[in-house]
Amino acid sequence: MSAASVERPHNERPLIAEANHLMDRNPGYRVEIIGGQLLVSPPPDGPHADALTELMLPFVSAGLHGTESRLLQGVGLWLPTAAEDYAIPDLSLVDADYKDHLTENSCYDPMCFRLVVEVTSSNYRTDLRTKVAAYAEAKIPVYVVVDREHQRLHVLTEPAEDTYANHRPHAPGEIVTLPDSIGAKVTLDVAAVLEAGS
Repeated sequence: MSAASVERPHNERPLIAEANHLMDRNPGYRVEIIGGQLLVSPPPDGPHADALTELMLPFVSAGLHGTESRLLQGVGLWLPTAAEDYAIPDLSLVDADYKDHLTENSCYDPMCFRLVVEVTSSNYRTDLRTKVAAYAEAKIPVYVVVDREHQRLHVLTEPAEDTYANHRPHAPGEIVTLPDSIGAKVTLDVAAVLEAGS
């Protein structure tokens, strides 16, 4: 268990101060800092939310939202890529004691994350490139991307520096079994997830 760091005044964190200002002025927008760059995403559309719900159901059915782990939407993930970097994945599977791993700016230490999921929107390149490197550097064991632009579900495992050693895109018609390391057997119906996101 790591000790939570003391939150610093925002004048010592100019990008975080600006990110928080942008979120306050633009409700519903997601503001992240990755690689020292501010990334602003518009509110998700209905199909984005539908794909996310479709994805959550197998995790809940497998008992992964319980006493050992929790399934959380839109929770902050502190990144080791730069001094103020953090991301807000669409969905995260975390250890049940995640609250003990609060770092700063309402973000949590990557050590308690078992898996993160992104459902692409208009900024799909961020999820397929920028966040791959950021999540790999944070050593997130499993990264799943619902690629609505190209109608694929990507499963990335084995983080190695700024990439994943194993990256498998899956097409509609495939049933994907996620690694046992997440804590239970979870299978995803690629067609059902992508159809929900259409």
